[in-house]
Amino acid sequence: FTFLENGKHTPKVLQKIKEKGIKIVPVLDNNGYLLKVLNFEVIKTLLPIDAVIMAGGKGTRLIPLTVKTPKPMLKIGGKPIIEYNIDHLKKYGIFNQYLSINYLGDQLVSYFKDGASKDLKISYINEDEPLGTIGAVSKINEFENEYVLVMNSDILTDIDYSDLFNKMVQEDADMVVSTTSYEVEVPYGILETKGMRITNLVEKPTYSYHSNAGIYLIKREHLSLIPKNTHFNATELMLKLIEQNNKVVHYAIPGYWLDIGKHKDFEKAQEDIKHLKL
Repeated sequence: FTFLENGKHTPKVLQKIKEKGIKIVPVLDNNGYLLKVLNFEVIKTLLPIDAVIMAGGKGTRLIPLTVKTPKPMLKIGGKPIIEYNIDHLKKYGIFNQYLSINYLGDQLVSYFKDGASKDLKISYINEDEPLGTIGAVSKINEFENEYVLVMNSDILTDIDYSDLFNKMVQEDADMVVSTTSYEVEVPYGILETKGMRITNLVEKPTYSYHSNAGIYLIKREHLSLIPKNTHFNATELMLKLIEQNNKVVHYAIPGYWLDIGKHKDFEKAQEDIKHLKL
């Protein structure tokens, strides 16, 4: 019969199963015991990824909304921001998820509990002191999969995690940094020069940049570079890997992405969610 061995499948194997029209697939451990059953009418795929969602921030820019409610639990279209991310990860078979909590973190624990109601395994990392955008990962002793995705909790996105993972595999990368396009419009004519000589004039140009989208996919082995119980950002890990000649690549999110940091972002999300399939 058709089955998957836990942690040893590839996207190609999953694709062949789907091509055969098989919708229900058991996942077995090394001894042949049943771990779970996958329903490909509910999930898109099964990625060998553990996820860490950073949800400990105070959300000071969203006061007074965050006085009694942690930012990840603010509701967009009647559903907490972070729950969209948790459910979207699940669609791609990312079942093992960690939430890094601090400010009013008990609200997240009481809402999601151990994740069983969503057929997920949700664990919690308590940040006694803020540890930056990736420092809390050092508190996790063991991961189930070879790849770890770290993301901010206050993002609303329809990112295709299969596409992100394929980028990692195709490039044989050590870390993939998701990006979004950020455009800067210059309201003046810009001179292009060579020494004292003007070579061209560009009238009111628009420059496009790859902006950090706060979603990182990392090979598990590199997480040892994160110092224990120390404030440490994902950008610092990125630079460390680059310094050590590891391969760090970017992945441009082709779809929707919004960082809900300010009141205007929160209001925009309330409108956008009416048209998003999340």
